[in-house]
Amino acid sequence: MSSLYAAVLGAIVLTLLVVSLTRMRGVKTKADYLVAGRSLPAFVLIFTLLSSWIGSGSLLAGAENAYKHGFAALWLAGGGWVGLLLIYFIAPRARHFAQFTIPDLLEARYSQTARVLGVIAILFAYTAILSYQLIGGGDILHLIFPTVITPDLGKYIMTAFVIVFTAIAGMSSVAYMDVFIGLLATATMILALPFLIHAAGGWSGVTHALPPTHFEVLGDLSLAQGFELLLPTMLLMLGNQAMYQKFFSAKSEHDARVAVVGWIIGTVILETVIVAIAVVGSVLFPTGEVSQHPREIIAYTALHGVPAWLGALLMGAVFAKIMSTANNFLFSPATNLVNDVFTRYIAPQASNKRVLLVSRLMVVLLGLWGLYQAMHTGSVLKQALYAYTIYSAALTPVILAAFYSRRANAAGAVTAIGLGTFVTVFWDTGFVHNHLPAVVAERDAIFPALLAAVLALVVVSLATRPPGAEQVALFHAGKAEAAAD
Repeated sequence: MSSLYAAVLGAIVLTLLVVSLTRMRGVKTKADYLVAGRSLPAFVLIFTLLSSWIGSGSLLAGAENAYKHGFAALWLAGGGWVGLLLIYFIAPRARHFAQFTIPDLLEARYSQTARVLGVIAILFAYTAILSYQLIGGGDILHLIFPTVITPDLGKYIMTAFVIVFTAIAGMSSVAYMDVFIGLLATATMILALPFLIHAAGGWSGVTHALPPTHFEVLGDLSLAQGFELLLPTMLLMLGNQAMYQKFFSAKSEHDARVAVVGWIIGTVILETVIVAIAVVGSVLFPTGEVSQHPREIIAYTALHGVPAWLGALLMGAVFAKIMSTANNFLFSPATNLVNDVFTRYIAPQASNKRVLLVSRLMVVLLGLWGLYQAMHTGSVLKQALYAYTIYSAALTPVILAAFYSRRANAAGAVTAIGLGTFVTVFWDTGFVHNHLPAVVAERDAIFPALLAAVLALVVVSLATRPPGAEQVALFHAGKAEAAAD
């Protein structure tokens, strides 16, 4: 059976390599590499947005949560759904602004300091997200080849794949690979679910085998725990640089808005199917190895719960989906180091050839940094929530204020970014637990970090000079100029 899985994985990797090399021929300038020459149509945008969002966070952390708590795990996914509904109205504005990165936006609306702090927050969050994609890919390779590839060796192999595919053609490579990956993952997961339900004795067999709480809205979670899952995901979605870069890459504002509609539909369907597979998998495999490592439940059901041909396709789709998300969350911070540091402060007049070379070097270095974090990470769910919270608290409030507030200013934004990052990073330290009441200290960092950031943004902005009218007009009067390629 391992030969079948190896053949499927080999075919997927070869297909992705062909796509990347094909797209490489069109990469000549900085804009080609960072935002695909602003040429992506709605169809491509839908699948690259879907593939970049659903990775190890859903396939490992979300599935682990569903294995333990049932459909209440959809609170984690639901945050993304709420965020998507709001993004429908943001997408055209983002495409009209037409820059390269979120720090571009922060400097245009606030200040250079906001730009630098934004880069730092993104590097913290995105390399953390990258790290658990590498863990997921390593787990998949170990499950398929348990006697040949250890989980740690799998992480090294996964890192090599991700670095190569991301470095080749940048955004164009990532986006067009995502079309193939998105179609494969959606089809195989939807096809696998009925097989698993049948193996579990039908839906009645599933409901009888699990506690009633597994099928309730909150399940065995409290309302506060539900919001601790929902809020970080929603706020990450609203401020997600990888998403904005896709909108910056769109052919037009119309394509950006159409893509959001398809993204909403695809995300709701696919994340619900993932949770359902994990719930049914908890019935089929309540004990054994997977009960000790529930994050592997999707891959384990592919190996043991469906026919071999479908299991091979499903395992390949999961592997490709994780790789896709890793590509996106490696590429995005690499663009920050190139666009917001190298060409902004080090070599503003660098040629396109030099920019492309440095871009690929940054992909390699950040890929290795993500690998280092992966080798020292325990819980994928905990790492996911940590990454989501840094981004959600530090950046999302100031990003939304850039588009929707005329009063938010540079002082407020800088204070909010710094305070949101600081509270998140230090919330789980001994100082917090020793000096605050347990009922406060035991809460997830999202509530205190978000509250601190929003209060800082509002209070400091109101207490200091308003931003200049021209600066605000860029975002509220539709006068943004596209950045020079």
